[in-house]
Amino acid sequence: MLSLLFKPKRRKAVLALMKAAKAAGMSVEEYTKTLTPEQLAAFLPPDKSEPKVKMPDVALWGLPPDDQVTAEKFIADLRVAEAVEAARSEAWQPAAALLAEIGTDWDRRAAVVLELADAAAHDDGWLKAWQRARPGAPDAAVVNAQGLVHLAWQIRTSYAAEKVSREQWQSFFRVLEDAEAASGAAAKLAPEDPTPWRTMLTVARGRQYENDRFRAVWAELVARDPVHRSGHDQALQYWCEKWFGSHELMFAFAEEAAAKSPRLAVLELVAAHEAVFGDDAEHRAAWQSERVGRALDRLLPWLDGEGRDHPSTRTDRAYAAKALVEQGRCDEAVEQFRHLGVHADANVWAYSGRARVEFRKTRYLACHGATRP
Repeated sequence: MLSLLFKPKRRKAVLALMKAAKAAGMSVEEYTKTLTPEQLAAFLPPDKSEPKVKMPDVALWGLPPDDQVTAEKFIADLRVAEAVEAARSEAWQPAAALLAEIGTDWDRRAAVVLELADAAAHDDGWLKAWQRARPGAPDAAVVNAQGLVHLAWQIRTSYAAEKVSREQWQSFFRVLEDAEAASGAAAKLAPEDPTPWRTMLTVARGRQYENDRFRAVWAELVARDPVHRSGHDQALQYWCEKWFGSHELMFAFAEEAAAKSPRLAVLELVAAHEAVFGDDAEHRAAWQSERVGRALDRLLPWLDGEGRDHPSTRTDRAYAAKALVEQGRCDEAVEQFRHLGVHADANVWAYSGRARVEFRKTRYLACHGATRP
């Protein structure tokens, strides 16, 4: 990841990164591994490559106009949105009822826990009330563990790294330690549930677990759900070059995962995006690879069939839209944009730091290359 910075035009960015790493008491390499793609992108010169021609009238393809596109977070599942809104109003009962109803639908459970944890990271009064009312409740413990992970990154803030104080970095790592302990406690209360182990995978990246220690956590997750979607997402990030792996390990992991189930085929698209974003000359053509084409051919039927209502469907469609444009399959890409509507909140658009621009640029290219309606 650092290799993309060491170019003459980016020396100021390098100096800023070195200064921030020093303030955090880390080496540049160690510090970089604590940053999300969006946070690292804040060090880079802004991407000025907006289309130089007028955007087409996307309404001709049944797409909403540019000014309606939003990168604001969107919860498509009404029951989840209602539970989150209730939590923000200090009512824990809808969250408890929803998680109890979900049962062993592990992918949906993980998605709901993530949304509730985000609410808890901003205000945990409702979660504490839940824990008081039902001491030892496994569902509350699982939400609490993930909430601490969200809180850790909230403390770190989304500001450019040089604006994060030493005290914030210290609190970040301290809260991750608490999240590690809370994940262990949740795993004991819910021994069959993979969700606490999914949380632990995120902790493992933040706390910089070595490979063998990470694999031990991974083994616990897949023992409970071999095709856990959110867990595979977290593991792929760990095996990225920017964290504790390499392009080769990342692609190998994605290929092995995709072979398990069509619901994991998107990981090969995520891996391609990671490789290209890293500006690695050897992998710049990753989007055009046969691997990505085969992954799309497995993913798209799943999205329109069994996976239509899966919690990851909207994220998957965003990656599919990007990959289809890169593969020159623009009519299919336009169809994915019809499903996405106005929502540019998927991670694939955010890496540049300008999600709405990236969404609109890719949508423009899809329309430009598609058959006219």
